[in-house]
Amino acid sequence: MKIVVGLGNPGEEYQDMRHNIGFKVVERLAYLIHAEFCEKGHFSLYGRRTVDKEEVILAKPTTYINRSGIAVNSFLHHYHIPSENLLIIYDDADLELGRIRIRCQGGAGGHQGINSIIHCLGTKNFQRLRIGVKGKGRSNVLTEYVLAEFTPEEQPVAEEMVVKGTEAVEFVLREGVNKAMNKYNRLG
Repeated sequence: MKIVVGLGNPGEEYQDMRHNIGFKVVERLAYLIHAEFCEKGHFSLYGRRTVDKEEVILAKPTTYINRSGIAVNSFLHHYHIPSENLLIIYDDADLELGRIRIRCQGGAGGHQGINSIIHCLGTKNFQRLRIGVKGKGRSNVLTEYVLAEFTPEEQPVAEEMVVKGTEAVEFVLREGVNKAMNKYNRLG
């Protein structure tokens, strides 16, 4: 069993903010593989689907992004999922808009949602898909920046990143994280 978690904040008022691009990717993936976020539990909305003969849980925590570790930890313990089978999708304000990066493990890089997950799991050993949200006019106040919407000029690139991010997640699920890193980390 694998679990894919898109990070974001619940509520309509947050839906188009930079911080919610993880939600956007996991929602698009759910649509493409015919999964629905019809289950509530583990501090999340989630759905399940079989991908290449393996059950995959798609989740959107309802804890707010800075407490995402509570939801992720609940899933991993309840379903006995090793952290190596976890993929977190999240925004990266230090990565240029239009870029993605896949990693097997690593630090939080200043992202409070990832920091929460590392703290709750007690490990940095989980897969991540970072989606760049850094635009040209990035504010020095990080919280204000990630809680802002994309500008009209950035919106087409952000939409393209949701598509590209979804493709990368599907590739990780079907081919593995190492092949995905080789393919997607080379792209702009």
